[in-house]
Amino acid sequence: MSKRDEPALDELVSRAGTWLGRSAATPVRHTAAVVADRFDRITWRDTYEQSAGLREVAEELNERHDHATDLLIDVFLAAYKVRPRLRERAEMAPSRLVNHQVITALVESPDFAELRRETAGDPYAAAMAVLAQAAAVRGLLEHSRAAQGRTERANRAQRDADDAAATVDEALRRAADGAAEDGTVPAPAADAVQRAVDAAEAAEAAARRAARDAAQALAAAAPGIRAAARNAAGKAAEAVREEATLMRAWGVAPGELERMPFDRRARLAERLRTGRLARWAELIGRFRQMADGERARKMENATGELVGVTLGDDLSRVIPSELAGLGLPELRAVFAAHYAAGELMLYDAQGEQTTGRGAIIACVDTSHSMYAAGPGGVTREAWSKACALALLDQARHAGRDFVGILFSAADKLQVFRFPADAPRPAGIDPVLDFAETFLGGGTSYQAPLTAAAGLLEEEFDAAARTRGDIVMITDDECGVTEEWMRGWKEAKHRLGFRVFGVAIGAPRATETGSVLEALCDNLRSIEDLTDVHAAADLFRVI
Repeated sequence: MSKRDEPALDELVSRAGTWLGRSAATPVRHTAAVVADRFDRITWRDTYEQSAGLREVAEELNERHDHATDLLIDVFLAAYKVRPRLRERAEMAPSRLVNHQVITALVESPDFAELRRETAGDPYAAAMAVLAQAAAVRGLLEHSRAAQGRTERANRAQRDADDAAATVDEALRRAADGAAEDGTVPAPAADAVQRAVDAAEAAEAAARRAARDAAQALAAAAPGIRAAARNAAGKAAEAVREEATLMRAWGVAPGELERMPFDRRARLAERLRTGRLARWAELIGRFRQMADGERARKMENATGELVGVTLGDDLSRVIPSELAGLGLPELRAVFAAHYAAGELMLYDAQGEQTTGRGAIIACVDTSHSMYAAGPGGVTREAWSKACALALLDQARHAGRDFVGILFSAADKLQVFRFPADAPRPAGIDPVLDFAETFLGGGTSYQAPLTAAAGLLEEEFDAAARTRGDIVMITDDECGVTEEWMRGWKEAKHRLGFRVFGVAIGAPRATETGSVLEALCDNLRSIEDLTDVHAAADLFRVI
């Protein structure tokens, strides 16, 4: 080629203009669908390091699928962040478009909004949401394998196009370096520029075809991804909600959970799910709610402690069932007549001091017969333990010591103490130890009641506190010796404690002249074990 045929640099620049600066102008392609800051990434890293479950899921998925960890991070952050924001699809690296589609489908699911009520701001709950969706994520990745293959090819094609554009830049730079003073470029350098331009055009066309194929594959997979994502979000919401309900039922406060190390919280959740009373968490929660409600119903202006029902005309102490008559026109005249005659049913109050009250002691029968189930399938043990845990709450609310005494035969006794003046409240573990212990065997009244009176005696000697409350929960009737009964009455008179009896499915125990009746100041029988309100009066008078 003669010098006259050598192209001018301006001509080469014109030919390569489409590709010049392409690499510098190429937008950043993100691998994360959820926008995250440094602190979000630190939270994920810390949670991942603490959770063996997350690491196992990531390892398993990464063996079969590319970019699985990125997807898990997106699922975690979508659940964890208070206001998760997704990137636009155009901002994503083509290889992560499947991840973006999965996360978009999850976040748009109504169940995911419900899930986030429990997981937002809570790394543990967000991790649990990831684990609850692990099987569904695995299925989603399998379902979208073809689309993922297309997006991977589109990703490679886009990289090739970007590299080809960079080659054009480099070829033109060399041509400019070798250009003569008149602006002409030597033929070899000019040919290199033309070849680079041709290659860039071919790569760009291939990238467009690959992107089109990937878009079609994603569109084909979209309905299945959306359906699976909705299912995954629903299962995760259910799992997280069940665990939150379980924690609340057992009285584990949200603040306590937030302070609890990840692995300890995971072990606690597992224990609650698999423990002896795991299936009765809902009953325990209802008992505690009932007790809370009964405490709230105590009259603020009462002259003393509520001990029963009496007759009178004090409208501030009328029981709810009596007031209900005012809602029926035909009963209003009856209400007025009872009021005039001083025969309204009222809460009976007994004046007493508000300081120096002794411990609340729950003596819970754990003999073999307590394992029997009553109506509704609730076992006598489950009802008794739920009642005892509500009494523990009652003691804590009143600033009183609580003692749980589990008993069966005379030689089988276990005592759990929860002092009110401990440096810090007892955590959930000793509460679970108390609730899950079951001794088996026969039934002896003397052993637990002697232990209870002894504890109240110790409390009196140490702090001069009297007027403790003993709640005896049993399903049996057994004898006591006359000598023991004399000592029991003397201790009761000296220490001023009260004894409440709860006979579970044991009609003989509530018969006139029964031993339990002789031991108790106040005795009630429980037949329907699904009804937590059958013992509501306990929480009004203790």
